[in-house]
Amino acid sequence: MLDVEFAQLSDRGRVREGNEDYLGYVLPLTPVQGRSMGWLFALADGVGGQAQGEVAARTAIESLAEGFRGAGRGEPHTVLLQRLVKEANTVVYEAGQEACPGGVAMSTTLVACALRFDRVVVAHVGDSRCYLVRQGRATALTRDHTVANEQVRLGVLSAQKAAEVPTRHLLSRSLGNDLFVQVETCENQLYRGDMLLLCSDGLHGALTPPEMARITADSPRLETAAQELISIANQRDGSDNISVQLIRVRSVERVGMYRGRPYRIR
Repeated sequence: MLDVEFAQLSDRGRVREGNEDYLGYVLPLTPVQGRSMGWLFALADGVGGQAQGEVAARTAIESLAEGFRGAGRGEPHTVLLQRLVKEANTVVYEAGQEACPGGVAMSTTLVACALRFDRVVVAHVGDSRCYLVRQGRATALTRDHTVANEQVRLGVLSAQKAAEVPTRHLLSRSLGNDLFVQVETCENQLYRGDMLLLCSDGLHGALTPPEMARITADSPRLETAAQELISIANQRDGSDNISVQLIRVRSVERVGMYRGRPYRIR
């Protein structure tokens, strides 16, 4: 069956007084749960400059984890994560409306991945990222929901210009900002030895994908790799909170689908 190991670490950086990032996970307690529910890992980065960013991030992760634990047996992760992230958006939005008379702006980014059998489904809103590290190469499975990145997609800006403009960190969508949110998802096959790297912009703004791949490959212990990633991000910048989750795939269970039900492939 699918077997993974993981490590996570969060640091407030060298400038911020507090940490508005929040990390969470849900692990199966039995092999049966591993096949019916799977694994969940998630990372949120409370939007800076808004009230209670850390509350928004924690609320989003807690809502997502609670929904994942209570999900129906065998519910497809592509459907499940879409639903749970939208529910988390509603919870964060309502928390902001109830925070004080007249409400308060409260929002966060969110990136989550659910693993089961030999597949991973990634859902995200904002600019926190998920990378797939395979055979020494880190490939982004998410795209930043920023104003600059949307302009690149529309052909208004080049990728080089987008990396320099003032709007490169301005989010085009986030969790809790509005009552409704568009969630982006993707699904990928997993192989033994693959690694998933979830991180906030405090990390991916300071390190390149090749550097992430090299550091995780050079460190046999995930905890050591996480510490080195954050240490380098702090040395180079440190102006933002820095968070990372590392999930290494030890083994997978090959399955096919027949009438919506999985069957083992030998």
